[in-house]
Amino acid sequence: MLLDALARTSADVAATSARLRKTELIAECLRQSRPAEVPIVVAYLAGELPQGSIGVGWAGLRELPPPAGTPALEALEVDAAVARIASISGKGSQAARRAELADLFGRATEREQRFLRSLLLGELRQGALEGVMLDAVAKAAGRPAAEIRRATMLAGNVGAVAASALGGSDAGLDGFRLTVFRPVKPMLAQTAEDLPSALTRLNPAAIEWKLDGARLQVHRLGDEVRAYTRNLADVTDRVPEVVQTVLGLRAESLVLDGEAIALKPDGTPHRFQLTMSRFGSRNDADKGKSVPLSTFFFDLLHIDGEDVLDRPARERLAILDRLVPPRSRVPRIEAMTHADAESALAEALAKGHEGVMVKALDAPYEAGRRGGSWLKLKPTHTLDLVVLAAEWGHGRRTGKLSNLHLGARDPATGGFVMLGKTFKGMTDAMLAWQTEKLLELEERRDSYVVHVRPELVVEVAFDGVQTSRRYPGGVALRFARVKGYRPDKGPGEADTIDTVRAIHEGSA
Repeated sequence: MLLDALARTSADVAATSARLRKTELIAECLRQSRPAEVPIVVAYLAGELPQGSIGVGWAGLRELPPPAGTPALEALEVDAAVARIASISGKGSQAARRAELADLFGRATEREQRFLRSLLLGELRQGALEGVMLDAVAKAAGRPAAEIRRATMLAGNVGAVAASALGGSDAGLDGFRLTVFRPVKPMLAQTAEDLPSALTRLNPAAIEWKLDGARLQVHRLGDEVRAYTRNLADVTDRVPEVVQTVLGLRAESLVLDGEAIALKPDGTPHRFQLTMSRFGSRNDADKGKSVPLSTFFFDLLHIDGEDVLDRPARERLAILDRLVPPRSRVPRIEAMTHADAESALAEALAKGHEGVMVKALDAPYEAGRRGGSWLKLKPTHTLDLVVLAAEWGHGRRTGKLSNLHLGARDPATGGFVMLGKTFKGMTDAMLAWQTEKLLELEERRDSYVVHVRPELVVEVAFDGVQTSRRYPGGVALRFARVKGYRPDKGPGEADTIDTVRAIHEGSA
């Protein structure tokens, strides 16, 4: 398949907001793909690289050759080139990467270059979310969507399932079963506005502390234990404490879901970044080993040859409680009244944790899905910040200023300190308005960023503040999203960098 066909499909998918039309477009593209191309087509149309991030940034894409005139680049050729770029390391690697990128982009048309640039930078936002992709695979293969979803849940890879489903074998999907040491995508939660609404939606329900740790799925077979992150990366060598905890359980085979978190002597959590230092580079991980990780499990998917993920949560949790001692379980109560739930939330917050999870006791474990039977509730922080610049959007946001650069006021200098970026939380109407407004405030621009006079104040919600070497203030916001603009406030009324640092210190 030509890359041009993928670029055209991507543009068409981005141009429509109708889920059914998106599904039809992707399904037709999949039908035209050869078997070896299917995993690549699935990944690219989902805005991902099969190789993951390969370390190519804007700097590496600034000087590229002129586009080719005629489409001739095959998807398999692009995948091979990306694999080569990902493997380049050591002395002279930058020059070698530039040469590979120049060769690849020199063979691409203008449309293909735009598609490749967005793909390599992880900015291909076209609305082809996993749910749409799964429906498209089902439509292309003529299989029930439920079969495709379940196979993907167990495989942890849409591309592999698509290749199997489109291969024409009725038995192909039967090979995707829960297998120890083959991690599955974790179940995710939706967000609840408050406890009363959550308990109205889910009843009966358990209230569980929401820990701000590292999500881990832990597999055991005999004396071998493997630990996987929420992205299914094997991090066993980084978490020996977790391995020892699981080896101490009385079972032959297990698949557990839980959290690893660094705790202070009083039981309150260290900063999230200290926990995550155990999962970063080798040097960071070695430095972080001076602070041990505590392990807390909250669900069970498999035990001693039996898959239990389809059983109601009440049954899974009963087995978990018999197997795992309280010190290694996430604190949990069954919510009998709203007062019980409020008490659990207050206790979790008092211990320095994020909030609570509300989980339906009669629901199965929906691996890989943001199921409605899990709801998360955590208080959020908000700040009034100043827009310092904005980046041009991609996909449906092409032609709109989308990714905002956010700054806090610095009383010492009278300037502003950048805290990070966000493109989340914006409606189409907000995008149109802010594009027009920011262009009125433009001071200068480069290839993809418009720098503006710091006059526009925006209210931003975020989950926390973390240490950052990337930004001059030494801190950055976690999971920032726009709540709305504050035309009633001027830049002199924006929150200060001192306030941000105080929030950071408060989570130390």
